[in-house]
This record gives sequence, structure tokens and C-alpha cells, in this order.
Amino acid sequence: MSNIDKIDQKIIFFLQQDGKLTNFELAEKVGLSPSPCLRRVKTLEQKGLIAGYTAIIDEIAYGYPVTAFVSVRLENQTDQILKSFEKEITSLDAVMDCWLVTGNRDYLLRVVATDLKNYEIFMREELTKVKGIASIETNFALGRVKTKNNLPLNSV
Repeated sequence: MSNIDKIDQKIIFFLQQDGKLTNFELAEKVGLSPSPCLRRVKTLEQKGLIAGYTAIIDEIAYGYPVTAFVSVRLENQTDQILKSFEKEITSLDAVMDCWLVTGNRDYLLRVVATDLKNYEIFMREELTKVKGIASIETNFALGRVKTKNNLPLNSV
């Protein structure tokens, strides 16, 4: 963990719980006055420990009930092919996550879709057009067991 003290850890802990906390509310929770609390938050942002703030949208409620985990194997693992694949995959809106992985596949994608037909269209018209792909294997999620957005902060 980067050089942060207990107060910084508390700030991160409470912001992970509720990113909409006002500076006044956050300062109260961590035992600081608002000005030093705001300075610490800004420093954590500048250090890159706080990378941003976002709303967590319920995918099903929003209309994306289908989640697919897609394993991709590339034709070759040259630096040029890896970079090309990564550049192209970032432009595909249905791809929520893309991980470079070890094993018999090169990448693991998490893809959302409105239904199976929507996923088929994504596969046929977008993913299969990405250069350098040798094979694609899809597993559909039957249900979500756990989602966690907060890092474990054991020392808080």
C-alpha cells in the first residue's frame, strides 16, 4: 500500500462505502475539520489512489440482463497483435471488462447484452471483426453470486 496513514485509509474506506458523501460529512466521519479533509482527498486523487467517482448502475434494471464471459485466444502473442487487439476492444461498448490472462486463452472479457440475439449480433458484427483473434469461447452467467466494489481495507 502506498504511503498513507490511518486517516487516509479511513477516507478511502468511507468513500468506497458512499462516494456521494459531502466533504463535511466525510470530515466528520474521519475526525478532521473540512479543510484538512479536503486537502487529503485531493492528495489521494493526485497520487492516483482515488481514480474517480461513479454511479453503480444495476445492469438488469437498466436492460442488460445477459452477462457473457468471453475467452479470446489470439493467433499470435506479438506485441503488435496484443496492442492492436487491446485498442480495438476498447471501442466495443458491450465489453465492460477486458483482462489479459494466463492459461490457454489470452483475454477474458465481460460482455453485457439485452438478450441472446443482441449478443449474437455483437459477436457477428463486432467481436469477430477484431483482427488477430484465433478463437472465441463464451460462457453465459446464470446468476450473480457476489459483486464487490470495495477493496478490503483490513487496517481500518
